[in-house]
Amino acid sequence: MTRAAARRPGGLLRQPNFRLLWTGETVSGAGNALALVVVPLLAVTVLRASTFAVAALTAAAYLPWLVIGLPAGAWVDRWPARPLMIGCDVISALLYASLPVAAWLGLLATSQVVIVALLAGAANVFFTTAYQVCLPTLVTTAELVQGNARLQGGASAAAIGGRGLAGLITQAIGPAAALGVNAASFVVSALCLLRIRPAAPAAPDLAPADPKTPNSLEALETPGRRTSSIRAEAWQGICFVARDPYLRALTLYAAVANLAYTGNLALVVVFLVRFVGLGSAAVGLLLAAGGIGGVLGALAAPRLTRAFGTARTLLLASLGAGLSGLLIPLTGPGPRLACYVAGSALISGGISVGNVIAGSFRQGYCPPAMLGRASASMRFLTYGMIPLGALLAGALGTTLGVRNALWIVQVIFAAAALFLLIPRIRGARQLPRQPAPLSRRDPRAPPVSRRP
Repeated sequence: MTRAAARRPGGLLRQPNFRLLWTGETVSGAGNALALVVVPLLAVTVLRASTFAVAALTAAAYLPWLVIGLPAGAWVDRWPARPLMIGCDVISALLYASLPVAAWLGLLATSQVVIVALLAGAANVFFTTAYQVCLPTLVTTAELVQGNARLQGGASAAAIGGRGLAGLITQAIGPAAALGVNAASFVVSALCLLRIRPAAPAAPDLAPADPKTPNSLEALETPGRRTSSIRAEAWQGICFVARDPYLRALTLYAAVANLAYTGNLALVVVFLVRFVGLGSAAVGLLLAAGGIGGVLGALAAPRLTRAFGTARTLLLASLGAGLSGLLIPLTGPGPRLACYVAGSALISGGISVGNVIAGSFRQGYCPPAMLGRASASMRFLTYGMIPLGALLAGALGTTLGVRNALWIVQVIFAAAALFLLIPRIRGARQLPRQPAPLSRRDPRAPPVSRRP
């Protein structure tokens, strides 16, 4: 059955394969959102960890991007995406299930939590990269924005539910036992992926590359014909991203934004518990309330891109999210809690819109044979900045105080949008659908067409 035949009236959620992917990712996202709150609560309330140690736990989950992020893209381009994703889900489920077991046996320690975060983070490197390759095989290019919007909306709704339940479950059964819920969410994701029935490969949209042209990407990168090493293929992905003005700008923006936003996440639980004076349940509910913006942003993304264009919407969402973050350090007891809710909701909405546009653009813009490596090359830097941001925030919070550290990371987050103000994006309505010919990539060449 081809993808065209698989499409049914009523939207992507009526397509069985996409519905299974959406269900698995939404449930898994709820588990991850729960863990995002529960792990710091476990460190603060049970293990009595310092501010820097709590930040280090956040860093551990993303440190694998700096170690294996680049070769992971080349491996994913060689391996079937769906079985790889299932294996990563199973590994993550076992890792998180070990934490409540260790707590029940009285053996839980900070070192085990760090090891679980590192290994689960390594599994996430492969899962996330493979997911970028899997989605375009389930939907058409024209459906990528809608598909990413549905997945982003599900992820945002899951974040609200997961964060809201995190505080309540933690207060009821303890933080270690609550992490068993995250383990179960990975099992659900794996079962959904197992039930997906891949469609037959669609006919290629482009004519075969001329075999006499040695620099043709299609000729060099046809799956099944690669003779180059993993290192060489990873380097091709780096060069492809570095030479493309759009991918380069998106990568630099996301890298700086992730560095700052992760610093915010690493500090916010400590800030709300120790400085604002909230309990576990209140922290979970407050974090969930801020996630409402993510749902609204995902729902609005397709309509916004149709009204304003992908390039303009991306700029507005990024600038708006950055400026909204300056509300968070103003948070305090009583009515000042509204500063956190408003700031985090607007940040979530802007990030959600930006993720839909950037993800859809990358999946439709990159040649299929290069998609895994291009995605991994971008994430090597963007996700690789996450552990650095967490460690930086921990150091700043220890030396300057948590509130002052929040001010610093939010200013950096707001400034990150400046990387998107390049002429090709600032002066365009729509992002392009395919790379310009090599001769057009020279900065002295005429600009890319900006058709609405």
